[in-house]
Amino acid sequence: MTSRVGTRSHLFAEAAAGLVAVGAGLAVGEIVAAWIDTGSSPFFAVGAAVVDHAPTFGREFAIGTFGTADKPALYIGMGVLIALIAAACGIAEHRRPPIGAVVVAVFGVVGVLAAWDRPDSRWTFVLPSLLGAAVAVLVLRLLVSMLPEEQTDPDDDPAPAGRRVDRRFVLTAGGIAAVAVVVGTVGRRMLADTARTVADRTKLILPSPRTPAPPIPPGADLDLPGATPFVTANADFYRIDTALQVPNLTTEGWSLRIHGMVDNEIRIGWDELVAMPMTERVVTLTCVSNEVGGDLIDNARWLGVPMATLLDRAGVRPGADMLLSTSADGWTCGTPVSAVTDGRDALLVIGMNGEPLPVEHGYPVRQVVPGLYGYVSATKWVTDWELTTFADAKAYWTTRGWSALGPIKLSSRIDRPTASRIEAGEVIIAGTAWAQHTGIAAVDVRVDDGGWQRAELATEYSIDTWRQWRFAWDATPGEHTVECRAIDKDGNQQVEAYASPIPEGATGLDARRFSVS
Repeated sequence: MTSRVGTRSHLFAEAAAGLVAVGAGLAVGEIVAAWIDTGSSPFFAVGAAVVDHAPTFGREFAIGTFGTADKPALYIGMGVLIALIAAACGIAEHRRPPIGAVVVAVFGVVGVLAAWDRPDSRWTFVLPSLLGAAVAVLVLRLLVSMLPEEQTDPDDDPAPAGRRVDRRFVLTAGGIAAVAVVVGTVGRRMLADTARTVADRTKLILPSPRTPAPPIPPGADLDLPGATPFVTANADFYRIDTALQVPNLTTEGWSLRIHGMVDNEIRIGWDELVAMPMTERVVTLTCVSNEVGGDLIDNARWLGVPMATLLDRAGVRPGADMLLSTSADGWTCGTPVSAVTDGRDALLVIGMNGEPLPVEHGYPVRQVVPGLYGYVSATKWVTDWELTTFADAKAYWTTRGWSALGPIKLSSRIDRPTASRIEAGEVIIAGTAWAQHTGIAAVDVRVDDGGWQRAELATEYSIDTWRQWRFAWDATPGEHTVECRAIDKDGNQQVEAYASPIPEGATGLDARRFSVS
């Protein structure tokens, strides 16, 4: 019996049929989702399901490897995987029907389940995946039926040349059209979804704070080449969250419901919120995924209403120790009530560095709570507060094994020199240190095993912001290791033993290796 192992051109045609079919299905799914809800998109629903159900070590690997580019990396990875599966389906469908069509249908079911699993899903969320899968199966069967059977006998007459060219043209043109439709549809939908939000943000004028932030003293920023600026620009501020699609909210459509263990269930709208007295504060935010020496920490000027003011209006009942906040995309966060009501500057924020919140940083409203990692405090796009208890409720990351309270660990980082090769002579080493809501008292530097030496601290702004430091080092030729450690105002030294961020934040000393010539 003659083998049906395909020629290279025939294999390409089979793979192209799968790519065209799946591309057409995705295009239909995106078109339908554009009319229903962005959350029903098969592509983004599956991506969100991957994020939601990924094990903790997988999330940490993604952040550690790709940092704030973790979402684009996921998009690219999913796109490559879909393309490979689509090509394999085309080959399988032509050689072992109906295997390819069955696989495509199975992935349609995966899309249905992922869309149904979204926090705000409705029955219509399943339609994009269902219709997209149906179209993909039909197009796959149609294109495969157009492919000529492989020539197995050398004496057989080949198919007419014109017919082969026509089929190749159909497949190539169809593939280009399918890709164009997908890209155009996704791009159009994303632009349409964000246009109202961007327009809303552009015309927003922030109210003036009744309690402005104290001015930043000149000595708080070292202003050295390579040193971290004291205040982080909005465009440079780190972003780590689970939102593959940024929620598109407007001030008109935003409100905050406060309920649960309260005396008065209330709902605050935008106009009511901005009419309240505003407080402005400079506060440093830190991600629990920040590795030792990492850059998932930044400092900004925030404008908002004290969260305690809103809780006072609702009346928190005795026994409530958790503020369970929910984002517009369904993400949840459990914040200790004590951290909101103990006098620290916990704010429901509408402004960042003198501008309305950037869309990706929570526009129009988010939370900022000094002293706590973001996963237990810094809810973006916040729309719901429930007063409850840690015994009765768990939030998104605590259900995945992270600690419930999340106080930020005392830590420090070397920021300059940025190069690993430097010249001998006096070298200014500089960095940042943080002991949020406690304050930094000192920073020590150690070169090789020469013992700890005290660094010079920049002027302190507040206990809720990071503090810069500098150290003059007489660098001699050779290989050297420089380490730093922080000491807080309670006399605690930074933990030297290394621990990974899981489950309550990293510990250890930042160490940099320099080659001096």
